Amino acid sequence: MLVVLRLGHRVGRDLRITTHVALTARAMGCDKVMLSGEKDESVIASIKNVVEKWGGSFTVEYQKDWKKIVGGWRGKIVHLTMYGEPVEEKISEIRKFKNLLIIVGSEKVPGEVYKMSTYNISITSQPISEVSALAVFLHEYFKGSELGKKFKKARIKIIPQAKGKKIERGYD
Repeated sequence: MLVVLRLGHRVGRDLRITTHVALTARAMGCDKVMLSGEKDESVIASIKNVVEKWGGSFTVEYQKDWKKIVGGWRGKIVHLTMYGEPVEEKISEIRKFKNLLIIVGSEKVPGEVYKMSTYNISITSQPISEVSALAVFLHEYFKGSELGKKFKKARIKIIPQAKGKKIERGYD
């Protein structure tokens, strides 16, 4: 199971980015996103709405205390941070594990997260958006196979084409 923990969501300030973290996690092959910090029903509802329309079995959960999530995790923990080891040096090792908690921060990440994580992984060792870091990490983890992912029970499907927009509704 691949789960993304959005650490420290702040209502009002992080709405768009937290939603994009969840959209990226879902589209690129994760099973769940867990939100910690301030509870934001609008983010939870938005993510559930996307799953209902676009399909898949992706879920969203909220737990105010991130330590309960991290401390109770049965698997490896990957913290995406610009201060970590380069993804290209560790991804082969990480791919061996199928039960991952992937942590992305919003506000300043507590030092405990670095200590509790199995891996602290950097994407570029430069300031980067958590959405970008998550997308690159998942792309490397899945070796690109996530790009062809199909979503069961979708009510909407995009039909790829060179120009224009073609949408199929009632798709499954």
